[in-house]
Amino acid sequence: MTTVLIFLVIFGLLVFVHEFGHFFVAKKSGVLVREFSIGMGPKLFQTRRKKTSYTIRWLPLGGYVRLAGKDDISTIDPGTNVILVLDEKGKVVRIDASESDILISGIPVQVTKADLVKELTIQGYENGDESKECTYSVDHDATIIDNTGTELSIAPEDTQFQNAKIWQKISTNIAGPLMNIILGFVIFIIWSISTVGPSTTTIARTLEHSPASTVLKKNDQIIAVNGKKVAENKSKKMQVTVKRASGIKTFSLTPKLVKRNSEKVYQIGIFAKSDERFSVKLARGWNMAVNTTGLIFKAVGNLISHFSLNKLSGPVGIYSQTSQVSKFGLSAVVVFLAMISINLGIMNLLPIPGLDGGKLLLNLVELIRGKPIPEEHETAVEIAGVVFLLILIILVTGNDIYRYFIK
Repeated sequence: MTTVLIFLVIFGLLVFVHEFGHFFVAKKSGVLVREFSIGMGPKLFQTRRKKTSYTIRWLPLGGYVRLAGKDDISTIDPGTNVILVLDEKGKVVRIDASESDILISGIPVQVTKADLVKELTIQGYENGDESKECTYSVDHDATIIDNTGTELSIAPEDTQFQNAKIWQKISTNIAGPLMNIILGFVIFIIWSISTVGPSTTTIARTLEHSPASTVLKKNDQIIAVNGKKVAENKSKKMQVTVKRASGIKTFSLTPKLVKRNSEKVYQIGIFAKSDERFSVKLARGWNMAVNTTGLIFKAVGNLISHFSLNKLSGPVGIYSQTSQVSKFGLSAVVVFLAMISINLGIMNLLPIPGLDGGKLLLNLVELIRGKPIPEEHETAVEIAGVVFLLILIILVTGNDIYRYFIK
């Protein structure tokens, strides 16, 4: 149960941060964000602020952002019964198209035609009177209650994502992956600052009855082992050179074989002092994030040149890895979260249709052409990308199940 909760927190946080990146930049760019949802599935709670509906849904699996666009516009089919709420100027400011039993105060209309994108009009029969068809003007910022009971802003043509400037499209598409990468860096830095600093070569204390206890002292600074800064030594006698107040001294020590967590290790029995300076901890966290980013880029390159399903992991693989990491405590889980976040951000930037990187590729083509890509061509590319991703997800999930639960 603990692993499930940890997995949900990790998965949910990564998706939430990713979607928040798209949401924040889209809002700043003037693109209408119709809904920002935390969770998936049936609606639990809703509030509206500045044209955006904020919802909380039952399933705690991340969330999503609904940007106004050609694939997410409000439509009302002919024959639908709606309730129209008008302002003092006679314009429609609210449309209840849910056909629910909960009545709102307004004009009942049977719709014959509706255009909520360009003309912003609704035609229909008021109060069921089919002898006279009425036409209503719809306010640009009107809202509509859909058949799920969710109230959203309508999506006029000028608010839709595909009509935004090219720089607005690029910044919105890149914001999600970038937020994941930033999150990874922030987590690494916070983790580093809040934990014990990196070890130094200065001795804090020696272990009682250990080889070091008779010759080495607190505050001795180890400057060489067998004449080198770094040396590997097991049962053989070693020459440890230390710097202390009285000068440079060298001692002969033989590591002692001990058992630690059912493993056999050789030790001389010293505990190093940690460097608790803020600047050192900050640098360590930054370097961990940078090194992780470099390793992921290297892994992506290796994946492209030598593709294998074993180099990919889906939700099943991440769940299994979460189970393993959680055994090592909260600190390990936090580092794992940072690594997964950076990995998710980088993978989403791959120029594959269906991913943010694929959208960015289309944006770059549009930038070079100086005009939008024909809608039918863009749709074909997106469909091909989605099909490819679905097939890849099925293959990766099947391979993960085999690797982690069957093999």
